[in-house]
Amino acid sequence: MAEPTYRQQRLGEALKSLRERAGMSQHQVARRLHYNVPKISRIENGQLPDIHAMRAMLDLFGVIGEEETPYIELWELAKDKGWWRAYDIDGYGYLGLEHDASRVREFQLGYIPGQLQTVRYMTAVFEGSVTQRSRKRIETDVAIRMRRQQRLVGDNPLDYHGVISEAAVRPVDREQLLHLVETGRLPNVTIQLLPESVGPHDGQGGPFTLLDMPFAGDPQVLYIEHMAGAIHIEDPHRLKAATLLFKHLSELALSHDDSATWIERLAAER
Repeated sequence: MAEPTYRQQRLGEALKSLRERAGMSQHQVARRLHYNVPKISRIENGQLPDIHAMRAMLDLFGVIGEEETPYIELWELAKDKGWWRAYDIDGYGYLGLEHDASRVREFQLGYIPGQLQTVRYMTAVFEGSVTQRSRKRIETDVAIRMRRQQRLVGDNPLDYHGVISEAAVRPVDREQLLHLVETGRLPNVTIQLLPESVGPHDGQGGPFTLLDMPFAGDPQVLYIEHMAGAIHIEDPHRLKAATLLFKHLSELALSHDDSATWIERLAAER
């Protein structure tokens, strides 16, 4: 079974909250709706109920009339399977998060962020990975990354802010450097270079991404990739620490305009 999307997880949490507000246990809900307890548990963990089950649960929890509207709207959003389902990939946790996000703040130590990569650069990254990929797999991964970049343009573009270490930028080719400058001209994109001259800093602990989600309560997600996979964190204290760290790194980095000048100068030397 496919892992639930962020929207489906939010719907499950909303239904769980309504159940608890109604003072009902999963056993009581299951008995009243003629379901089994595991089904109620799966729904609260992100399995999408059909519309009849959705309305039955809302009615049972005392949500009627106009009060239903935001929950039905959330169900409609959760029903969207997402463009990434068309690709044969095992995990798509970050894709769903980025697809829903209104703002992304990203710090990168060793690579150009995926949203800012050229086809040549991303192909080289995939080919050089320890994980062996077939030519078809690389083509698919490139297509996915190119599809992600569409979030930077259009009617509702992603607000993107990237802080990138000099170590990640200095080795890349002229095409990638100019692409950084060009993408940085988009009004919703901020790119800052963190120069080596700042010395040791807290960002050396590793790259991370902060995503702001446009849902009730304005939730945030901290996403961290590591050698064994990735995790996403919603704990408020850890989110606050990551937000303060990103702010600190952006203050250490060159300004957006000075970063563009630095990158253009490097490109001119290639």
